[in-house]
Amino acid sequence: MTDRMDTPSAISVHDVSVRFGENLALDRIHFEVQPREIVSIVGPNGSGKTTLLHTILGLLDPDQGSVRIFDSPPQQARKNGHIGFLPQEIHADLKFPVTAFDVVAMAVISQKGLFRSLSRQDRARIRESLDKVQMADSSDTHFGSMSGGQKQRILIARALAMQPRLLILDEPSTGLDIVAQESFYDLLQDLRDEEGLTILFVSHDIGAVSGIVDRIACLNRKIHFHGSPSDCIPSDALEMVFGKDVQFVYHDRHCHTCGGRRNE
Repeated sequence: MTDRMDTPSAISVHDVSVRFGENLALDRIHFEVQPREIVSIVGPNGSGKTTLLHTILGLLDPDQGSVRIFDSPPQQARKNGHIGFLPQEIHADLKFPVTAFDVVAMAVISQKGLFRSLSRQDRARIRESLDKVQMADSSDTHFGSMSGGQKQRILIARALAMQPRLLILDEPSTGLDIVAQESFYDLLQDLRDEEGLTILFVSHDIGAVSGIVDRIACLNRKIHFHGSPSDCIPSDALEMVFGKDVQFVYHDRHCHTCGGRRNE
């Protein structure tokens, strides 16, 4: 068995600071994600969550510090197909007549080249990606007619078609009702457990994600807490991130009122 100490972190952020003019958006961030973990970065609007994601993705260069993805620079990790990314907003014409299969196929086509046709193996990979998110029966459905939760699953299938090792999501539950959120978070756990994916996502709702993540990073320009949600998060850390009068109640899968729902 390989010793964990010999296995590189999936994400390593070391002493990262990012400025926009005079505004210090991220202040000396130290942050690690281990392989096969689900980690959520939580914080209020404007706390730097998306800035940190874009820095981890290599879309934004830090003013100070470094980022490594599986011991490689982020740009190299993206080039190697190690990262699947689901942005917060879908920049597409939802009236355009594309099916769920077409949306996932876009990822494969981007790897092959625009004018190369899909092979039998490519189509099998697309169907397999749809199956992993329980959307194989909807492959011919018009993407624009789908619910928010269904769209999210299709977009994850598109990311999975790239065969990544790391899945990064920006506020993935935005616009989903509570039932769709629970189903979506269950899917993330399945992808970790069955596909061995490392998953990082951002959220503003610490209560909603506490029962499904391995670790939480509380961010408001700085990381004020980074650990298991079952740990006692200091009240001063919650105040620094979310403001005063914040209460945090941790619910895990053993909780009768919430955790049991997955197995009902």
